[in-house]
Amino acid sequence: MLAEYIFSESPEVDMNRVTYHFVRGNDTQKFASTLVNFLGKCYPGEDDLAIARAVLRYLSLGNLKDANILVDEIKKQTESTEVEFPKTDLMQFLNFLLQTMERDAFPLFNMLRANYKPSIEREPSFNELLDEIAQKFYGVQRRNPMGCLEIYSS
Repeated sequence: MLAEYIFSESPEVDMNRVTYHFVRGNDTQKFASTLVNFLGKCYPGEDDLAIARAVLRYLSLGNLKDANILVDEIKKQTESTEVEFPKTDLMQFLNFLLQTMERDAFPLFNMLRANYKPSIEREPSFNELLDEIAQKFYGVQRRNPMGCLEIYSS
């Protein structure tokens, strides 16, 4: 699998690329193992970002099932290793987000985004992924930053 190769052979691991390939595969257990391995090696503050990136990527593809499986598997694997599951506001956001995605609760989705804005903004791509998630799960049209220019191009 390409994701495994990128993770194991890259001198400086690009978890964004690794995640991109893993979420398009079908081995959430192997992905969880790779993330737990990364958690044991990464810089402080990168651990929760890596997990959040993975969960949000799954959700942006409409894959709530694998997002939940991944988090459960990471928790299970960290319990049996010396690696600690991050306990941060971003992880709390993900926990609430996954519960919210089980329901048709767009107002709650927006409230979570507002309440956890500082944590979400630690990674520039998270807001775009959340926009994609809102579109997939709630039918919300994505914000078009060039929207006003469309009027003049007609």
